[in-house]
Amino acid sequence: MSQDFQRHQWTDLFIRRPVLAIVVSLLILLLGLKAVGSLPVNQYPQTQNAVVTITTTYFGADPETIAGFITQPLEGAIAQAQGIDYLSSISISGISTITATLRLNYDANQALTQINTQISSVRNQLPPQAQQPILTVQVGQTTAAMYMGFYSDDIANNSITDYLLRVVKPKLDSINGVQNAEILGGR
Repeated sequence: MSQDFQRHQWTDLFIRRPVLAIVVSLLILLLGLKAVGSLPVNQYPQTQNAVVTITTTYFGADPETIAGFITQPLEGAIAQAQGIDYLSSISISGISTITATLRLNYDANQALTQINTQISSVRNQLPPQAQQPILTVQVGQTTAAMYMGFYSDDIANNSITDYLLRVVKPKLDSINGVQNAEILGGR
């Protein structure tokens, strides 16, 4: 009962003294305007999101073999690295691709070092025919825009790879706006 009485006294104070109510309201308004004016506001706050992609090739292996002997051991090791928000992977014939999305504003170089260390710790568990995993870092909104495949019944695989490395890759790298061209799965 006494709390109810005190509450009524508090509100009655402003009812009995309207000038005080106006002054307190204006004071709150001015302090609010001052606070709003001092808040830092950015339309596009600077954030850094990074993605580390780990690509491993194992020639002639079917997707199930890739998933079981390459993707799963690598995912287990990569998940131990700090700064990873989530992992996604895809295992196709001959290629395992694991994408590690980093937490917002986490240092991409530090994450790359940790991921590389984790991969090195399980490298001996991968099949000996599997190639060394290739790590790439994409910071910001850069994403791979195109994948191209080359195959021939008449030309040997190593000749195709040689042509791609000598002719196609330099031409792709010289195009304005192309950050990086990679040859994956070459023999």
